[in-house]
Amino acid sequence: MIRTLQIDAAKQGLHDITGEVSNCVDQLRQEEGLCTLFIQHTSASLVMQENCGPSAKRDLEKWLNRLVPEGDPSYTHTLEGADDMPAHIKSALTATSVSIPILEGKLALGTWQGIFLWEHRYAVARRKVLVHLGN
Repeated sequence: MIRTLQIDAAKQGLHDITGEVSNCVDQLRQEEGLCTLFIQHTSASLVMQENCGPSAKRDLEKWLNRLVPEGDPSYTHTLEGADDMPAHIKSALTATSVSIPILEGKLALGTWQGIFLWEHRYAVARRKVLVHLGN
């Protein structure tokens, strides 16, 4: 079973999509199996991260922005602006898919785990995330 989530990312950074994914799993009514998420973009990614304290999210965003700075003169792929190549590098360093077990009809997430779409561009974007449920 596959569904497509449309996620509006209003700004660069981590966007919690745990609720949207959980709703999708609930609608598909699968008791056990594996939920695999795949983002169909090269300038955004998916990560599992703490969903309790906002400081963890801010620290992670700041760290990656320091690791992959904008405006590096060695970048040649800049057709869409200063955040173009850094967004592709950030996506390559993180993940385009994540898998979560389904137990008793629910995502088997740990107490502090959340699923995040990580938008690496500044412009508002509508992102597509495929949700696949399998055995």
